[in-house]
Amino acid sequence: MRILLAEDEKRMAAALVALLKQEKYDVDHVEDGASALTALESGVYDIAVLDVMMPEMNGFEAARRARSGGVKTPILMLTAKSQLEDKVTGLDSGADDYLTKPFQTKELLARLRALGRRSASFQDTNLHFGDLTLETSKAMLTCEQTGQNVRLSEKELRILEYMFSNRGQIMTREQLAVKIWGFDNEAEYNNVEVYMSFTRKKLVFVGSNVEIKAVRGLGYELREKDV
Repeated sequence: MRILLAEDEKRMAAALVALLKQEKYDVDHVEDGASALTALESGVYDIAVLDVMMPEMNGFEAARRARSGGVKTPILMLTAKSQLEDKVTGLDSGADDYLTKPFQTKELLARLRALGRRSASFQDTNLHFGDLTLETSKAMLTCEQTGQNVRLSEKELRILEYMFSNRGQIMTREQLAVKIWGFDNEAEYNNVEVYMSFTRKKLVFVGSNVEIKAVRGLGYELREKDV
């Protein structure tokens, strides 16, 4: 599960990043509201944790703009303010939950687990496209037409899960790189090319009518060959 953390206080941010990574979350950290909004708009995050008081744009405004742009990522708002009006403002701006500083790490992790379950409840563990079924819990890809199946690597699974969930859209190399490797990772775009090649071979192996089509100058699209 990939989490966006937007927090401008460096010591707090470092502590939260270390905690979340210890809990096996993938974490990307930004330090201002404008960067948080840009990251949210990429659509690659499962949960966003936004501090309210940040430079360039506060967390309330980042959440409001993200929601108005159609972003559905669950948002947990962090703030030192505990007044009811501030909580109402945060929830009205589009936040799903609200946690007041200082907080216990156990409570933060519990709230993240709850948001993660809420996010997962909107998705089947079995995803379908064309003649393909993707069993995310088993990392198994099956072609219903041929009955053939194949186990996927972790990167192949994440690529297909992302593309199945965004069917009909062209995924840019940047979106895929961020989703699979993260903002802070030094992975280069050629890594996307390499793992796309591996994933395409899995589609051919199971005999599927679905292909990953390169759209010149834009990125990749998952589509049926006859369409």
